[in-house]
Amino acid sequence: MAFRGFPDEAFIFYEGLAADNSKTYWTRHRSLYEQAVREPMTALGEELAAEFGPVRLFRPYRDVRFTRDKSPYKTHQGAYAPTVEGIGYYVELDAQGLYAGGGLYHASSERIGRFRAAVDDETTGAALAGVVAALDAAGYAIEGDRLKTRPRGFAAGHPRIELLRHRSLYAGRRFEPEPWVYTEEALTRVRDAWREVRPLVDWLTTHVKP
Repeated sequence: MAFRGFPDEAFIFYEGLAADNSKTYWTRHRSLYEQAVREPMTALGEELAAEFGPVRLFRPYRDVRFTRDKSPYKTHQGAYAPTVEGIGYYVELDAQGLYAGGGLYHASSERIGRFRAAVDDETTGAALAGVVAALDAAGYAIEGDRLKTRPRGFAAGHPRIELLRHRSLYAGRRFEPEPWVYTEEALTRVRDAWREVRPLVDWLTTHVKP
């Protein structure tokens, strides 16, 4: 199925789910989710796959085993094109619009150690700092789980101490549900965002891969 954009009903569905995150709501609106959310996201992923590799849709159900919040359903639909485990490109749809980005989303302690060694290196670390600075200047949010203090073994005055604090690192851009979201232009926007974060994904894939 060719991608034609996300219908307004997709955002209406998530507005309703945010207000009533219950099995009753989900069951009553399951067909709306399939037609307005899952099918367009699947089509979007198929369009992107030729350039970025297979795109996987996340399940709509939350894992509530280890959280106080027992709401059964995610209030967004995410999809992910991994380059290696824990690293790749991401797109998300929710009531507020679209989000597109990429980077390192989770890593073992061993891989975090490799990440920090590459950040510490004058050549590879400076390259990453340049990539992150360029994305920040282009309007991308630089995010990820970070230590509140410096990691052990690194001086507080390290020139890349802010990057060294990261345990995950990704960049992304949020788009509000403007008229183009309902058209094929949504594919162009997501593809362009993934292309712009590719230098970050490539650096991470090279230096932090399993």
